[in-house]
Amino acid sequence: MKSAGLDKLARRYGISPTRPSPDGREVAISADTKRKILSALGVELAAATQRETNAPRRAQEPADKAIPKSFLPDFLFRTRVWGISLQLYELRSARNWGIGDFEDLSDMAGLAAKLGADFVGLNPLHAPFLADPDRCSPYEPSNRQHLNPLYIAVDRLPGFVGNAELERQLKGLRQADLVDYVGVARVKLGALRDLWRAWLQSGAVDETYNPGDFESFVARGGDSLRRHALFECLSFSMVERGAGAGWHGWPGDFQRFDSAAVAEFEHGHADEVRFHMWLQWLAHRQLLLAKDRARKAGLRIGLYLDLAVGEAVDGSATWGEPDVYISKATIGSPPDPFAVGGQDWHLAGYLPSAIAAGDGSPYRRMVSAAMRYAGAIRIDHAPALRRLFLVPLGSKPDGGAYVRYPQHRLLQILAETSAEHRCLVIGEALGMIPVDLPDELAAAQILSYRILSYEQDEKGFKPPDAYPIFGLTCISTHDHQTLVGWWRSADIQDRRDHGIVPPDLTAKHLEHRRRERRNLKAALRAAGLEMPARLSARASRETLRELTVSAYRFIARTPSLLVAVRLADLTDEKRPTNIPGTSVSYPNWKPKLSVSLEGLASNPLLDRITAAMREERPRNCAERERSGSRRISIRQG
Repeated sequence: MKSAGLDKLARRYGISPTRPSPDGREVAISADTKRKILSALGVELAAATQRETNAPRRAQEPADKAIPKSFLPDFLFRTRVWGISLQLYELRSARNWGIGDFEDLSDMAGLAAKLGADFVGLNPLHAPFLADPDRCSPYEPSNRQHLNPLYIAVDRLPGFVGNAELERQLKGLRQADLVDYVGVARVKLGALRDLWRAWLQSGAVDETYNPGDFESFVARGGDSLRRHALFECLSFSMVERGAGAGWHGWPGDFQRFDSAAVAEFEHGHADEVRFHMWLQWLAHRQLLLAKDRARKAGLRIGLYLDLAVGEAVDGSATWGEPDVYISKATIGSPPDPFAVGGQDWHLAGYLPSAIAAGDGSPYRRMVSAAMRYAGAIRIDHAPALRRLFLVPLGSKPDGGAYVRYPQHRLLQILAETSAEHRCLVIGEALGMIPVDLPDELAAAQILSYRILSYEQDEKGFKPPDAYPIFGLTCISTHDHQTLVGWWRSADIQDRRDHGIVPPDLTAKHLEHRRRERRNLKAALRAAGLEMPARLSARASRETLRELTVSAYRFIARTPSLLVAVRLADLTDEKRPTNIPGTSVSYPNWKPKLSVSLEGLASNPLLDRITAAMREERPRNCAERERSGSRRISIRQG
């Protein structure tokens, strides 16, 4: 194909002709990259030039239609609220099985409500690879339309009876400082299989776990649920054969859900398929109970769930619906000053032509799967509403390109589903993003995601009144150290120790952090907040706890509708949740909190920070008048 024809075809399918470089220039996309991306989008180049007029055309984005608005609860037009964010798996309790579960979530929601919060924010709860439990990143799930059965509170199921041997195993799992996913999966799935067999034989009707409700759940789940359960069965079988949990390593006749070999396997494992459907139903029932208990406890927003930007390339989703996913390229990020080679996240994304197609589109089903349990969802990497950076298989990230997605249609789906489920939407849009995207998301009533350390300009840290109303503001996330860790430059040292950043660059980052510490102190003082004495990089832990309280007062004073208090800050954790850029050198997604659920209520730092949040963001109208708060106008200009 000639260059002009290739360029025309690339434009037609939404491939950007340039990508950014670390030094801020726009670099032209090569012809080879265009060919590979077109192939990944399902375009046959040889035939494209011959049947140009008959080729399927991409839907054009409407230029003059109003931006669809997502749901906002009425009370947010009058006040600002706060909540607590955490990783569900990191919760310790005297009764859980070595991993936080849905019963712990209910208890956490009750505690949060007593403290004056309005939501509990969580990591993605998407279905993982049960047959490979150590593949535990919640941001690389097997399927975003289904749940993680490892969060089931087995001891709360009807018919459960423990024994001394089980309790011995559970004691070891509870005492471990890291989640032992393999051990947890072995013990939980063993107990659940026993309960499944007993449940089948008993036929007893339980108000919460009614067999009739299970059958309705299976009917509603349709092919998506059946294929996911079938994938789980195959995955366990393939692990036993040494082929791995992901379908890319399976024999060819098992790599498609509709093959004769898969049909024969399903016929011979019908009971096992039903068991995995039952696991999904149990998770569904318990998460619904947690949602209801959160609302009854007084959380006005309730649960706030995170959505991963993509799925594992070899998981249940891409196996069960291969025609809606890009198979020859993965989601990543172009080169930038902090990742000069770019990034390949090795995640599968929806095809632009399929993502919003039809009433039951993949995107609608995916967001609805989370919204039915939540009062808020956070979209990881919200720029994906407009574009994704795709890296062709076998290429490095600098050989990738941006591809356009149907933004207006996706915003429309979010508006419709959020209204249906009365669920507000938060969009995480950090790093390299289109300059006009934040304004468009705000116009769509999608709250931006603001992290304290990112809210800086050439003058230093932005003052509270510079933050947007349509926002969720926090101090840090799962990819960051706590505020204390940030102050002590632990994140910079981690990147050096794990070989992510070379020593010469580490020295520059440490010097920059010294300036940031001075600027943060200046910003807190300018906001009228008291600063502890002797606040150096090596300040005592008690001094840094005082700093943490002041920093939370600072973000609480922003006009942002939502503020999230990270539980790891309240328990003063020393180990990060995740160190981006590491895989085997750090136990990502495994560290537990150092304080148990039972000990949280008497934790002095938690008491001080939540008291500050109640003072700065009171729920009671009389308290709000005394604190000088006034009605918040969030009308669009």
